[in-house]
Amino acid sequence: MKKDYLFICAVLMVSATFGQDISQKTAQKTQKSVKIEQKVDSVLSLMTLEEKVGQMVQYNGSWDVTGPATGADNQQRLERLKNGLVGSMLNVLSVNATREAQRINMENSRIKIPLIFGYDVIHGYKTIFPVPLGESASWDLDLMKRTAQVAAHETAAAGVNWTFAPMMDVSRDARWGRIMEGAGEDPFLNSKIAVARIEGFQGDDLSAANTIAACAKHFAGYGFAEAGRDYNTVNVGVYELKNTILPPFKAAADAGVATFMNSFNEIDGVPATANAYLQRDILKDKWGYDGFVVSDWGSIAELIPHGVAKDKEEAAYLAVEAGSDMDMEGGAYEKSLEKLVKSGKVDEKLVDDAVRRILRVKFRLGLFDDPYKYCDEEVEKSEMYSQANQQVALEAAQKSIVLLKNQDKLLPFSASAKNIAVIGPLANDKDSPLGNWRAQATANSAVSVLEGIKDRAPKGTKITYTEGAKLSTGKRAFLDPMTFNEQNTSGFKEAVSIAKAADVVVLVVGEDAFQTGEGRSQTDLGFAGVQDALINAVTAANSNVVLVLMNGRPMDLSAHNEQVKGIVESWFLGSQHGSAVADVLFGNYNPSGKLPVSFPRNVGQEPLYYNQKSTGRPEGGAQVTWSHYEDLRRDALYPFGFGLSYSDFEYADINLDKDSFAQGEKITASVEVKNTGSVAGDEVVQLYLRDLVGSITRPIKELKGFKKIHLEAGETKTVSFTIDEKLISFFTKNKIWEAEPGDFKVFIGGNSVDVQESQFQYN
Repeated sequence: MKKDYLFICAVLMVSATFGQDISQKTAQKTQKSVKIEQKVDSVLSLMTLEEKVGQMVQYNGSWDVTGPATGADNQQRLERLKNGLVGSMLNVLSVNATREAQRINMENSRIKIPLIFGYDVIHGYKTIFPVPLGESASWDLDLMKRTAQVAAHETAAAGVNWTFAPMMDVSRDARWGRIMEGAGEDPFLNSKIAVARIEGFQGDDLSAANTIAACAKHFAGYGFAEAGRDYNTVNVGVYELKNTILPPFKAAADAGVATFMNSFNEIDGVPATANAYLQRDILKDKWGYDGFVVSDWGSIAELIPHGVAKDKEEAAYLAVEAGSDMDMEGGAYEKSLEKLVKSGKVDEKLVDDAVRRILRVKFRLGLFDDPYKYCDEEVEKSEMYSQANQQVALEAAQKSIVLLKNQDKLLPFSASAKNIAVIGPLANDKDSPLGNWRAQATANSAVSVLEGIKDRAPKGTKITYTEGAKLSTGKRAFLDPMTFNEQNTSGFKEAVSIAKAADVVVLVVGEDAFQTGEGRSQTDLGFAGVQDALINAVTAANSNVVLVLMNGRPMDLSAHNEQVKGIVESWFLGSQHGSAVADVLFGNYNPSGKLPVSFPRNVGQEPLYYNQKSTGRPEGGAQVTWSHYEDLRRDALYPFGFGLSYSDFEYADINLDKDSFAQGEKITASVEVKNTGSVAGDEVVQLYLRDLVGSITRPIKELKGFKKIHLEAGETKTVSFTIDEKLISFFTKNKIWEAEPGDFKVFIGGNSVDVQESQFQYN
């Protein structure tokens, strides 16, 4: 009894101490925030209107700041920089360059407001991680936080303190090139991943020298571009906007993301950059967001071709009124905003609000305390591409691989596979694995699949290789138009020859790194060039073929899905691509990835997503008058959440601790998951819900939770999810977020299709 008493006392003391720590940290944070606001007000009171407008201007590093400014435009920009009329620069890279740009600003300007330096650090700076869509297939939030953290460390070490990431556009159309840059088709998964990446970039202390400001982009609707064509029109209703598009951004705002970026597209006739409903009414007013909004590249000036502004002066007026705080390379604010204020057309209070937000972020970064805090050559040398960073890159690459097919358990390769043929245009490619948006990666620096196989293959294994075909022989670069239609089949003969002689074939095909990314939309989701013919030739020569896919979007695999025994989705995995693929092929790593996007049977299904609506005619009988295609099944070839393992997982029936709950209550849904295989493995247990009757039509299934668990061979674990009022809430016909009474279905399983099912009621 005495022991119990002492234990309870100890617990209470620890709890009290923990509570005091939380209260103390909260108080310190509040006190720091108050001080920052006082400093912001103080600086703002010293500024002229011209200087205020200058803070709202962002320049590209279009000249080498360490040397003379060449050309009249760059000389003019240099003068503005000296006069303190620039708030930010992007694409100024390295400690040397950022220090010099900061020096020019700090030593010459009147009130010496530090610059903030931005850059697109999307999936790594020098060490490259899987493209965001690929890394999202890991469903590992801690991993994604750590890769963002490594990226932040390398970026900060290079003198840069702001990344234009993460992208959290819900993306349902595989034709859209920028689908590779986000977390796929589901708003819940996007929200969780966005927060993990923000926490990785920004850390616990934004003023630390190894953290950087993150940016929630693109606000909003960019991923819903009509026909998957980049920059295209977006037409969505308010319910789609609130229930599908905005949740990841709300999660980002709640997580304290430092900045937002608006998007290129229009929504229902109003370009996002000039959309006051999005930027002022929702973001700044309703959500109470106190960071700043930067335009996307030139998007303020693009209000002119959109047809809502006749010139840059009108574009500046529309953008500042709507809440766009910083003009990235648009040339609108610097030329027109001061004039608009002086003429009385724009209230200076709007300018003050924008500048206050920009200053606030700079104070939070600690730039006023030390404008050169990110300028340390020794840190730059030690942090870049370190061995520790490469280990994180390998882990991320391994966990991002999705095993789509494993007929006859061909994988992992057995000891009898003594002769392995490695074939394909991407098999020895050391550049494509870096993906698009590769920041400062060294070209051709990734481990190729061929290199990985040679390194990981058991001693005595014969490895033969031939390219078989090429994807392209043209120039490859971020902004250059490219075609991938090489028709040379002269390499087929050798490919068939080594395939016939091999025990197994690893056929590495897919996309070039620059087939996805900004401006890289496609109408064809198949294999470019002669890859289809190469696959046909090789599979005719050997039945034991494993297709290793390299791609940045869901592809149409229907033509070859039945031809091959194995399909490994490897995306663009970054610096350690080939090593991770080889680890999976040889069984050094048991794949656990799950698709964050649906893979179609045909491009005609796009946009394709699992959380569709039922429609009024969901099923049909003998007649054709129901929602379907006449020439193809309507479901995905590989559904959202799908991914195989070398382990087998068995799900028991769902157990609900009660069959109904009311406001303020909750239900616990549990399921036993057993590893019935012979090797240990990881499984992503997924929770889906369906609201059977709502005030507006509801999706047939929505992801509402997931847990990644590790199970030894033969081990069973109970996985539980809490279902409460918040989890079943949505933006209803009443135009508010609320939970509506009614019946719900609950599903738990290893993907969005193969699930156990139960039902409950919310009263």
